[in-house]
Amino acid sequence: MISITELNKIKAEQEGIVAMRREGEAKIADLNAQGKNYKHHVLVCGGTGCTSSHSEDIIVAFNDEIKKNGLENDVCVVRTGCHGLCALGPIVIIYPEAAFYANMAIEHVPEIVTEHLVNGNIVTKYLYEKTVTPNGIISMHETDFYKKQNRVALRNCGVIDPENIDEYIGTGGYQALAKVLTEKTPDDVIQILLDSGLRGRGGAGFPTGRKWMFAKANKADQKYVCCNADEGDPGAFMDRSVLEGDPHVVLEAMAIAGYTIGSSQGYIYVRAEYPIAVQRLEIAIKQAREYGLLGDNILGTGFKFDIGLRLGAGAFVCGEETALMTSIEGHRGEPRPRPPFPAVKGLFERPTILNNVETWANIPQIIMRGPEWFASMGTEKSKGTKVFALGGKIQNTGLVEIPMGTTLREVVEEIGGGVPNGKKFKAAQTGGPSGGCIPASQMDVPMDYDNLIAIGSMMGSGGLIVMDEDNCMVDIAKFFLEFTVDESCGKCAPCRIGTRRMLEILEKITKGQATMDDLDRLEKLAAHLQKSSLCALGQTAPNPIISTLRYFRDEYIAHIVDKKCPAGVCKDLLQFSIDKDKCIGCGLCAKNCPADAITRTDYIAPGHKLASMAIDSSKCVKCGACMANCKFKAISKQ
Repeated sequence: MISITELNKIKAEQEGIVAMRREGEAKIADLNAQGKNYKHHVLVCGGTGCTSSHSEDIIVAFNDEIKKNGLENDVCVVRTGCHGLCALGPIVIIYPEAAFYANMAIEHVPEIVTEHLVNGNIVTKYLYEKTVTPNGIISMHETDFYKKQNRVALRNCGVIDPENIDEYIGTGGYQALAKVLTEKTPDDVIQILLDSGLRGRGGAGFPTGRKWMFAKANKADQKYVCCNADEGDPGAFMDRSVLEGDPHVVLEAMAIAGYTIGSSQGYIYVRAEYPIAVQRLEIAIKQAREYGLLGDNILGTGFKFDIGLRLGAGAFVCGEETALMTSIEGHRGEPRPRPPFPAVKGLFERPTILNNVETWANIPQIIMRGPEWFASMGTEKSKGTKVFALGGKIQNTGLVEIPMGTTLREVVEEIGGGVPNGKKFKAAQTGGPSGGCIPASQMDVPMDYDNLIAIGSMMGSGGLIVMDEDNCMVDIAKFFLEFTVDESCGKCAPCRIGTRRMLEILEKITKGQATMDDLDRLEKLAAHLQKSSLCALGQTAPNPIISTLRYFRDEYIAHIVDKKCPAGVCKDLLQFSIDKDKCIGCGLCAKNCPADAITRTDYIAPGHKLASMAIDSSKCVKCGACMANCKFKAISKQ
């Protein structure tokens, strides 16, 4: 078990290394890692995205080449968490030059080792192109993707080795816990959180300090601290990335919470589909126990707190706090009626607080830097920053952390690099299946909890899916509702039956079989679900429908009245046709048609030698193969 003095000694040994990786904030001469002065640090992204693109093989290749060139004492290779710009993975950043190598391949490694690490010449052809300017190479933090971000929850992701507790301590890790245990009362901690304005990052945005205050006020022989890492929204990977890149920050924050509310036991509920996150959590918990930062008599203060891992089976409903606790208890994950709320009667019927990963990741910094620092960011009612998983029809897919109040336009057009292929932005879905669509007309609304709700969406956990003109908003609503129908636990009738009936109506609309009466029925069902479902899954399930009806009602009407899908997405409403004057009669469309629905006509267009082709709509299966294979753009869909 280490003491506070020993904790400070490790911090002093490691902090220069971490500072250098934050853009050369320390001189190489001042660095010391396990007795070795390294000239270069090669940081390789080890998040899920880059790992799936073989970053592990790149690490092996770097180590082999470094050994081959006799650089073992001069260069260290570090597997980090996500750097954020997932569209360019695998990512390798070499310090102290901060050279940002993108789309790294194994065959690039020998040249980079020889030229950069041996000869001192940055290999510009492999750099992220936005860091190469007419005036030379700039830092990645000066690029459009990074310069408007403020990495608070993500501050250590892509900087430290998440499997090395000493590097976390080098960032100031576990100092907040030490400060709380030796200098602050539980009431002091709660007041700090209240003054900071921190609200839960997992959905509704309930004030974190108030939640802790309620749990502390309840007297019980045992209380619990829980972490919700059951991130189930399609396209969301914020919490996963924090766990993969900085797992100790969650452990430290949960220990602080344990001291504050009077708990000796915590649980992290993480989905089993996150194997890298699970592995790094297991390593972090083991290391923290070995250092005495979890367990009995933490830092010699007499405080006792430990953390257990519980793996979820991927049920979306277990993102709801009472369903999550029911699952931890070993039962089928189903929500419970509230009240009583978990702060009164939660896990094992004891007072419990539950926050999501991103919320926990903010707490140690708030303790160390003060509530005023955190409250200085964001808007009046939504303080701090928010992490978003940026995906869909966007140039720079990845993980972004921005101050609350940043507009959607800034995220899409500046940070995200805009919609690719010259397409127009149409909408963005925030909050996943529980959220709503933000149309182009609302792109300049500052994104915070209250503003998003006002325009028919919600913050949710932070998924942000961008859509362009080729997306059908009726189809988008159907997609999210299909997900909710599959994920409903079935405990309450409004959700179990109501979501199914709404989905049936949407299917009728996309097939051109609905009437305007069906649209009225859809809206009535949506209102009923919001009022009568047991938990937030059912209560928010209609949100994608309600928001698309609010901003894209004309598309619903086109499907119902005109029997057309304006975006050309809904298969049953598609009609493919061949412009006889553009068709040269090459026959490629007919050769690739699986339904033999294309035949040659008697018409020969002026200037052409062969008769044009025509589509028999009664045989057409609307697969689009003809259009994909036409080199002369003679085939269109409507």
